[in-house]
Amino acid sequence: MSKSLAALCLVAVVASAQPVEAQVTIDLSKVTCNQWVGYKITNPQNIALWLSGFQHGKRGDTVIDTQRLTADNDKLRDYCLVNPTIPVMEAAEKVLVQTK
Repeated sequence: MSKSLAALCLVAVVASAQPVEAQVTIDLSKVTCNQWVGYKITNPQNIALWLSGFQHGKRGDTVIDTQRLTADNDKLRDYCLVNPTIPVMEAAEKVLVQTK
């Protein structure tokens, strides 16, 4: 009986040890400023870089000004701190488009 129990336990352990799939995609249209500023999704700089690329792509602009990127990130952060419930993409539209 103990061999059967040991085999059953081994099967249960192996079956429960399947890899867990983490969320690997984010719908930024649903991320709020509060979530972005508060590191609740990922490091805000990761999203800020994507948002910058998205905005540049919409304008057909392939040039990156690294100093401006930092300044834009700071402006977006400041805007989001004052407007925590606004979607971060909407905030980026308001803040990053103004800095053309």
